[in-house]
Amino acid sequence: MKHIAGKRIWITGASGGLGERIAYLCAAEGAHVLLSARREDRLIEIKRKITEEWSGQCEIFPLDVGRLEDIARVRDQIGSVDVLINNAGFGIFETVLDSTLDDMKAMFDVNVFGLIACTKAVLPQMLEQKKGHIINIASQAGKIATPKSSLYSATKHAVLGYSNALRMELSGTGIYVTTVNPGPIQTDFFSIADKGGDYAKNVVRWMLDPDDVAAQITAAIFTKKREINLPRLMNAGTKLYQLFPALVEKLAGRALMKK
Repeated sequence: MKHIAGKRIWITGASGGLGERIAYLCAAEGAHVLLSARREDRLIEIKRKITEEWSGQCEIFPLDVGRLEDIARVRDQIGSVDVLINNAGFGIFETVLDSTLDDMKAMFDVNVFGLIACTKAVLPQMLEQKKGHIINIASQAGKIATPKSSLYSATKHAVLGYSNALRMELSGTGIYVTTVNPGPIQTDFFSIADKGGDYAKNVVRWMLDPDDVAAQITAAIFTKKREINLPRLMNAGTKLYQLFPALVEKLAGRALMKK
């Protein structure tokens, strides 16, 4: 992955989980990583590790992408960006009846509007340099909804629709758009998303290794790859859903509503 050496890569949601692992892989390959997240203490720890283990170039920019007014400020501080990895996001897995409008707004603010705002912030400069790569972390939930994921799934459907349109608009500009659609990943995501533990228990067989996911994302930087879909078997399920939606909904409902 020598092609990313010296490139300035902005990663949101970089204080843990998938974002942290992507940061380490990019730094190990000589990239100049620009890390944003709400938890400044964790960003400081990650920067220290990058500096000590790889003598890497790393800058941190504390940011809650749900606060759109702060994104322009941070964008000015960051300077030029070669690659944007829109990784910030969270979920709350409840039934439609038990979910709240406040939860819905919070998820859309971070997962959708924050992603869009960060993308718009880097686009003018990328268009000027006629090169860039935008990688949006979506989800298999953006292709197939499941019980208790209505709000989260809605945000990821929005991310996929936005990314697909953006990709077409940027055709011929030298800027590429990749969406990453993983199934459940073994990170702290479910400590917030599924406090009762039922959903995570029902999808444990599909849990992905975050290091493997991060490696595939990092390897895709500056390629023309349209999508990364993981795991392959779950992606096959989304294709089956397009052909036999009633059957898949019946099976998913049984599997994921179990206590």
